[in-house]
Amino acid sequence: MKAPIALLVKNLSFSYSGKKALDDVSFKIQQGECTILLGPNGAGKSTLFSLITRLYDTRSGRIELCGFDIKRQTRKALAKLGVVFQQTTLDMDLTVMQNLRYHASLHGMSRKQATQRIQEELERLDMVDRRFEQIRELNGGHRRRVEIARALLHKPSLLLLDEPTVGLDVPSRHDIVEHVHRLAVEQQMAVLWASHLIDEIYPQDRLIVLHKGRIKAQGTVDEVQALTHAATIKEAFYKLTQGEQA
Repeated sequence: MKAPIALLVKNLSFSYSGKKALDDVSFKIQQGECTILLGPNGAGKSTLFSLITRLYDTRSGRIELCGFDIKRQTRKALAKLGVVFQQTTLDMDLTVMQNLRYHASLHGMSRKQATQRIQEELERLDMVDRRFEQIRELNGGHRRRVEIARALLHKPSLLLLDEPTVGLDVPSRHDIVEHVHRLAVEQQMAVLWASHLIDEIYPQDRLIVLHKGRIKAQGTVDEVQALTHAATIKEAFYKLTQGEQA
């Protein structure tokens, strides 16, 4: 029996001043799947995320979150979504707890429920001892952990991550990549992770290779390698975005 579909994107196109940023993009992600949206800078990854989160309005195509249409059922759809953007959106002058309590209140959580959920996520991310520190006192890796905790407070069905490890040191990157993959398995959460870093891909991940606004390949790691007759994902990615098939 197949897992429920957490995200459905169908025939999605989007243009800026007449120039297409996305061109007839279609894919789906099931619960428990970690899908890596792989593409070079300018591929259209951030535009896609802006459409899924309703920062931009969908003009052509359809987006559904857990069966809810993003345009017609916006509130119900976005309630299923947790997001970690590339640029930090934490309040630097507030503590970790203050940032998380504010976000919990936006989701209508009671103080008791918020306290419990914050404790759970901070423990999971090994951040309990830093809960009373100001965000500006934290390093980049710890700030990312807070943003992930914030995104998970309301127990979303789908977690979007827009290049969350950019600028982090190797140990911090490794910890975050491992944590997110574990979430997908243990909580059956769907994950869409935008990246251009090949080493963030696990063998069990699904891939979507986006280049110049179009999907060049999608499927399992093995399927994408077979499609491109490549020995590694790095080679497959090069062929799809730089080689003859680009």
